[in-house]
Amino acid sequence: MRALRAERDERTVAVENASYRVAFMVLSYGLLLGIAYRSFVRGETAWDLLALVIVSGLVATLYQGKSRVLSRAWVALTLLTVVVAAAVAVATVLALRTG
Repeated sequence: MRALRAERDERTVAVENASYRVAFMVLSYGLLLGIAYRSFVRGETAWDLLALVIVSGLVATLYQGKSRVLSRAWVALTLLTVVVAAAVAVATVLALRTG
């Protein structure tokens, strides 16, 4: 018997893209939990896993930017997030050095 082939319409593409988004979020947050565990519980550095999280987000962002689907509000929010994250990182390093 021949396998039935599903027609690909807009709904199918939207469901596929939504599933990819959920899978990406599970993978990213899973990696972040692994990084936190390795850092806080085992006292190991986890730069290899952190690089995977950062590079995968960068690849998705570059692809969306190339396709011109990013809004100005998204860019502004991303820049604000980077600035706040950098400030928190600096404060954390300074607190750990003095404490």
